[in-house]
Parts: sequence; structure tokens; C-alpha cells
Amino acid sequence: MSNFAIFTDSGCDISLDVLAKWDVRCACLSFKFTDEDTVYLNNELPTNEFYKAMRAGRQAKTSAVNSETFRMMFEEALKEGKDVLYLGLSSGISNTYAAGHLAAEQLKAEYPDRKILAVDPLSASAGLGMWVSIAVEMRDAGKTIEETAKYIEDNRLSMCHWFTVDDLVYLKRGGRISPAVAFVGGMLGIKPVMHVDNDGHLANVNKVRGRRAAIRAMAERYAALAKDKENGTIFISQADCLADAETLVADIQALTGRTKGADHITDVGTVIGSHSGPGTLALFFLGSER
Repeated sequence: MSNFAIFTDSGCDISLDVLAKWDVRCACLSFKFTDEDTVYLNNELPTNEFYKAMRAGRQAKTSAVNSETFRMMFEEALKEGKDVLYLGLSSGISNTYAAGHLAAEQLKAEYPDRKILAVDPLSASAGLGMWVSIAVEMRDAGKTIEETAKYIEDNRLSMCHWFTVDDLVYLKRGGRISPAVAFVGGMLGIKPVMHVDNDGHLANVNKVRGRRAAIRAMAERYAALAKDKENGTIFISQADCLADAETLVADIQALTGRTKGADHITDVGTVIGSHSGPGTLALFFLGSER
């Protein structure tokens, strides 16, 4: 087995239990509700409680991981004699990757005999989680840290992110849409179908009327873009809307003849969910283009 440690951050929306099974170390972003002073790490409040609070009108603000946290985590692995590979939340969404990259660069001078690589997969939520899974498979298959990092960098624009939200108010708060668009869209039941573009930013692609149509549109994107429609890996993230995730899988199967389900259905964590809200549904797969 290759002698390198894989690091990520909680923007990957893979549970800490699963990451532990994969032997992946994770730095947690944090959030706080605007009506209290308590700061929570990404995993400290159950997601169902978090989304219940959001539906009740509470708002949350998030904070990136700082470089000192990454430095301490990376150094622990370096002292164990391991090289370090960090895969971070898209730099187009968060400053977390920049903090991890800074820590990696600082440690290179102190550990010249070790390899310390930071890669920005330009991915978020379980799209980042899927890259972490791929890195784990490559590490466990005996690939080197350089081979693993290069594969992700060379193929990162193949990771498709398609998602929809249930309530436009959260996109309005984040400045993604105007108050007027949010008001009219809410009145008419308009749902956006969005993706993460080639620069790692959220991009609005089109709007449909009704939740069911939005889910169908996401399945159609899979049918149009997936490299391996029948057997390719699918990750899905859902924010307290598991039934909709299952509907999405069924739609994909109906459109493509795929018999297997999703490889992973994960919770949209509290940090990502602070910006997208309850009812967020996201689909990730390798495609011909983003």
C-alpha cells in the first residue's frame, strides 16, 4: 500500500465514520446561528435538527478551516513518516482550500524529504467526496501520491455537479439570486437546476416549474452527460429529503436502463446546507463535460 495520508475537509459531505473506514483524515469547517454565539463544527449538530431549525427561520453563517488547523493535522502525519495529499472544498466556494494549500507550502520547507501535495478538485459536497473515494481506491491499489494527484487534477472537470433547492430564500441570502426573483419564483413554484462550473463556482443553468420537474431535469442531465450510464459511480447528497433522492435514482434508472442504485447517498452537511437550505438535492458523476 502506498505510504501517504489522505486529508480532506467537511465540505465533502461524507460522514466522519465513513471517512474513518477509508482511512481519511478530515478538517471540519464550522458554523453558527446568527441568533446565538455558539460555534459548531460541521458534524456537531445532527443534520435533521439543523434543518428543522432552518425551517423554523433560523439563519446560519459559516467559517472556513484556518491554516494552523491544517498545519497541525498535516504535521501529525508527517511525523508518522507519511506523505500528505489534501483534497479540498472548491476554491470557487470557500477559502478553506487556500488555507490547506498555505499550510502545505509552509511545511514543505520543514520536511524536505516528504511529499506534501494540495489539490483543488473544484468540487463541493459529495462531488468532493467522490474524488476522495477515488483517491482512496488509487492509494489502496498501490498508486503513488503523484499518480493520484495528477489523475484528479487532469480529470477534475469531468466531475459533474447537478443540484436543485427547495426554497429560493437561501440562494437570495447568499446573493445568488435577487430578492425579486426569489419572491416571484416562490410564488410560481419555480425551482432552479444548477451546477458547479469549470471555475468551481455555483452556476444557474435553467429553471423549471415544480420540484418533480427539477428532479427529472437532473436525471436527464445524467442521461446526457454520464460517461458510463449503466455502471458509472453515482453519489447523491440530500438535505432532509431522502425520498427525493430515491426518486432521482428511479428516474435515472428509467432513462438509462441502469439497474444499480446510487453508490452513496449522503447528507448535505450543515456548512453546505447553511447556504443551500433544507430540501437541497445534488447529483454527482463523471461525465463528458461539466
